[in-house]
Amino acid sequence: MQTDYKSKGLNLLKKGQKGIIHGVFSRFGLILLLLIIQVLMLFGIFRWFEEFLPHIMGGTALFTVVMVIYLLNSKINPTAKITWLIAIMLVPVFGVLLFAYTQSDIGHRALKARMNQIIANTRESVPQSEDVMEMLTRENQGVASLAHYIQRSGCHPVYEHTAVTYFPLGENKFEEMLRQLEAAEHFIFMEYFIVDEGLMWGRILEILARKASAGVDVRVMYDGSCEFALLPRDYPKRLRKLGIKCKIFAPVTPFVSTHYNYRDHRKILVIDGHTAFNGGVNLADEYINQKEKFGHWKDTAVMLKGEAVKSFTLMFLQMWGILEEKEEYGRFLAYPFFPVEAAKGYVIPYGDCPLDEDKLGERVYMDILNRSLKYVHIMSPYLILDGEMETALKFAAERGVDVKLLLPGIPDKFVPYALAKTHYATLLESGVKIYEYTPGFVHAKVFVSDSREAVVGTINLDYRSLYHHFECATYLYGVDCIKELEEDFQNTLGKCRLVTMDMVRREKWTVKLTGRLVKAAAPLM
Repeated sequence: MQTDYKSKGLNLLKKGQKGIIHGVFSRFGLILLLLIIQVLMLFGIFRWFEEFLPHIMGGTALFTVVMVIYLLNSKINPTAKITWLIAIMLVPVFGVLLFAYTQSDIGHRALKARMNQIIANTRESVPQSEDVMEMLTRENQGVASLAHYIQRSGCHPVYEHTAVTYFPLGENKFEEMLRQLEAAEHFIFMEYFIVDEGLMWGRILEILARKASAGVDVRVMYDGSCEFALLPRDYPKRLRKLGIKCKIFAPVTPFVSTHYNYRDHRKILVIDGHTAFNGGVNLADEYINQKEKFGHWKDTAVMLKGEAVKSFTLMFLQMWGILEEKEEYGRFLAYPFFPVEAAKGYVIPYGDCPLDEDKLGERVYMDILNRSLKYVHIMSPYLILDGEMETALKFAAERGVDVKLLLPGIPDKFVPYALAKTHYATLLESGVKIYEYTPGFVHAKVFVSDSREAVVGTINLDYRSLYHHFECATYLYGVDCIKELEEDFQNTLGKCRLVTMDMVRREKWTVKLTGRLVKAAAPLM
């Protein structure tokens, strides 16, 4: 089926009902004003304490020394420690109060408790096949060890007999999405970071509304950051009128809270329990190159058919169930999944929760780097590395592995672009090869290694994605489409410029200065 781009599908917003200007002068604008007032009040309180506390404690020097000792002995990421040490030494009392506020769990204690309860309740919902794990162990002990680690953070089994289709562009995924949505008979679950009205969402929404009217259980969940400029606050009500159940993760409220630090960055579509989509593609026109924002948009995705779809069904229901008392896991996990007997290899869908101690997304990437023998080829939109990830990339290259990073040639944000440049010199010195996609912006999140294993998902190489977001990905081992991933990487390299040390030295001074100044605050971004 060739996508008919002449049809805009169903749109619920009229001209002028979205965008920053509309947001400022809507109910969201009032909420934003209240948030600003609260921030100013908190800053005023901090400033008052900054003048008041040193006299009680005998001076800022002692105060700073105590906090430095505390930080050095804390479990915080070493790179983040440096950021907080700088903040506390520059503005001792204000820095300490800000640190205490961000570390206190105020604003997301209830979320953390509920999420931990859900994970505990669903840990055995999709049991691991012992036969599959034994076969994987015989084939590759290293991968089996990784699978064991992934499993300990939640219900993320290893599956076989799952067919995986790779999409090298967002428009490829979009066309297949429409086909699969049209075939839905029982339920459609959609969880996305960004939803924006236009051709892509309009075509999808038209199908969702039609399916909902036919009795299909249609559920849509998107992140609350969409309220800033993309969708009005009452958009869920508009969807409900069409029979579509809708929830917003962490909607903007008029209360300052650390809860806003945690965003739902996942992209999941599940159809009838037998088909799932995952990858970097959101539901907006730039992701299918129908709207140009930063040149050509390079993105990727995968479609799964088989038992592994159960994990994505469970992941969606876990997020959906945060504010639900009724548990529906058994009913939806019982739908047939149609194993693809001819499908080779193993598949592990997994989610990364920022509220636990396991930094799963980063650890999976690092494990691939540490076990690689010949090459690790990476596509990522951002490169804001902590010390551990930078060391893993460098160590792989230094022991002879061909490590290639494929990054945007046209950035979407100046500050992350400048921060990425601060890592270039040290990576190049270790033998890491860096390429920039000259036609535009790379939004893909792909690791492929040694023609045998790969990851396609939502996890970027930056602090926000690795430490502060709800994320998800699909780990692949021995799957047929891994060859296609590597071919796509090589084809994309042909459209890139190779970064050299001379180019790094000749970089604009504004980029260099911005990167160096902001680098100290990178873990807080």
